[in-house]
Amino acid sequence: MSPERLAAMAVTEQYLIGELSWRLGQLADAMPDVTTAREVARLRRRCESCTLAELVVVLRNALGVADTACWESLAAGDAIAFVHQSTASADLYGFGVCAGLIDDS
Repeated sequence: MSPERLAAMAVTEQYLIGELSWRLGQLADAMPDVTTAREVARLRRRCESCTLAELVVVLRNALGVADTACWESLAAGDAIAFVHQSTASADLYGFGVCAGLIDDS
């Protein structure tokens, strides 16, 4: 593989890591409690030091945490928290699909 191609791949990988990290920060801000926010922050730290292949696992775990938080907010009748969580979750999911990290099917 050419040095140019390797450099382009490294830039792309760093871009994906950066974008996912930013979105995980948005998700952490939308979490209703400290414990869940810490879990998302842990995933964010993991994202910032993992390989491209591991981003898929981080993304799936974050979506699972977001899904649980959304359901808990709905059950508690907290519409404001639900809106913030579902918006951050939808953005995270859309990014994952567009980046090719998850399949939309």
